[in-house]
Amino acid sequence: MFLLLAGAMGGVPILSAYLSIEDQFALQRTAFVIFVIAASTDWVDGWLARRWNATSRWGAILDPIADKVLVTGTVIGVLASGTTPTTIIPFGLILFREFAVSALRESTAGRVELPVTLLAKWKTALQMIALGLQLLVVVLRERFIEEAWYPGFTTAADLFLWFAALVTLWTGWQYFSTARKALRQP
Repeated sequence: MFLLLAGAMGGVPILSAYLSIEDQFALQRTAFVIFVIAASTDWVDGWLARRWNATSRWGAILDPIADKVLVTGTVIGVLASGTTPTTIIPFGLILFREFAVSALRESTAGRVELPVTLLAKWKTALQMIALGLQLLVVVLRERFIEEAWYPGFTTAADLFLWFAALVTLWTGWQYFSTARKALRQP
């Protein structure tokens, strides 16, 4: 997905120089499909692991890393596409929270238990939907930018992104609050 988005935006010098506009839009569409598959399989993987009691320490470590790679790469790809300026702040807030919570988990490992909360699982789903909508804005821009409904769709996608960012911040605050309380106890 990252390579396709980079190629569509001119970020792969050898490849991008030979792509027509139609090829670039095809790369964006394919990146969107890959994103949807990756986001969906993330959910299915977790569901199956819990259902079959096949959870592992490696899975618990690698799953959030995979989520962060997917989120970060998609944010970079959407920003590189020249998306609306209203997405910059929520994208920044999402990335800040993701890296801050990773740092918190790393710095408190072995001292504070920070299990994934139900709201944090919903946060991930909201982020994936919001990022999918932002990618869809990029994909639809090619053909529908002149359509009367397109600005409204873009606004709705941006509002959903803000909602996901606020939930993301809230879950981050919950983790930091839990860690602070646990570290204060003797």
